[in-house]
Amino acid sequence: MKLKKAQIKNIVFFVFIVLLIIPQTRQPIQVFLQKGLALIPPSTINEENRQKIKTYNWRLEDVNGNQSNFSKSQGRVALINFWATWCPPCIAEMSNLNELYLDYSDKVDFYFVSNEDIETLEQFLKKNKYAFNVHSSITQYPSNFNVSSIPRTFLIDKKGNIVIDKTGAANWNSDKVRNAINKLLEEE
Repeated sequence: MKLKKAQIKNIVFFVFIVLLIIPQTRQPIQVFLQKGLALIPPSTINEENRQKIKTYNWRLEDVNGNQSNFSKSQGRVALINFWATWCPPCIAEMSNLNELYLDYSDKVDFYFVSNEDIETLEQFLKKNKYAFNVHSSITQYPSNFNVSSIPRTFLIDKKGNIVIDKTGAANWNSDKVRNAINKLLEEE
């Protein structure tokens, strides 16, 4: 029995739907699809439309139990990424963020913020060999961030202006982002 083109397409579509229903295959497929979207770098906000952070008073705790305050980033360039280990778009952009972190961690303050338990976060970092540290909020983050979905990433200049505000996966290790960061680092 020879299958028609339409029947083959229906079978492929059915198999794809079944793979999306099965938990063990759903996340890898979603991450793969999101990586396609993560090829696009985020856009910077025009200077006249940039919001200034209202407060730097935000306490955090890292996976090692060390507490810090976002106020130490006042006058510095900072990148804040809100994410989770179960979030396919977050996972899709993590390797780009890790590469950026490896090259700029001595010049830029990075905050990878998640509300998941420490054990889950540590396992994720170890499994993927990520170099960055993860924080959780002790107090409410500044109202400018207004995070209602993840991943949500902000690039802040030395004056406290939000230069990039991106929801969803993006290519954070692009020339466009690196040029923006380099420019911000040169500013007084």
